[in-house]
Amino acid sequence: MPPNNKKFTLGRIQSFKYAFKGLLHLIREEPNARIHFVAGIIAITCGWYFDIDKSEWLAVILCIGIVFTTEIVNTAVENICDYISPTYHHKIKIIKDLAAAAVLISAIMSVVVASCIFLPRLLTIL
Repeated sequence: MPPNNKKFTLGRIQSFKYAFKGLLHLIREEPNARIHFVAGIIAITCGWYFDIDKSEWLAVILCIGIVFTTEIVNTAVENICDYISPTYHHKIKIIKDLAAAAVLISAIMSVVVASCIFLPRLLTIL
């Protein structure tokens, strides 16, 4: 492998390492991320149990991904804001609230999607 290709490949591997470190940090340090993680595991378990179809799997996996993505962005925004302004500032509060709102909306929409997929099935076994 020519040196440029080797350097490129090693750079890509390194970028994946950084991404996984970020994901581990999120799970270890952010309580809400752990809640979302458990909710995702529950949704996947329900999907297997109820043998949902491909389009339902797509919806479930997309919802899990969107919630995690918004949680990651929210955490990054909070960390940047805390770094920039360690003391209280009204504009920083607004920025943090907006980032948190993105997580809230994605989580609510995920609950709606999960309810549409799983609630009818749950009601048949109760």
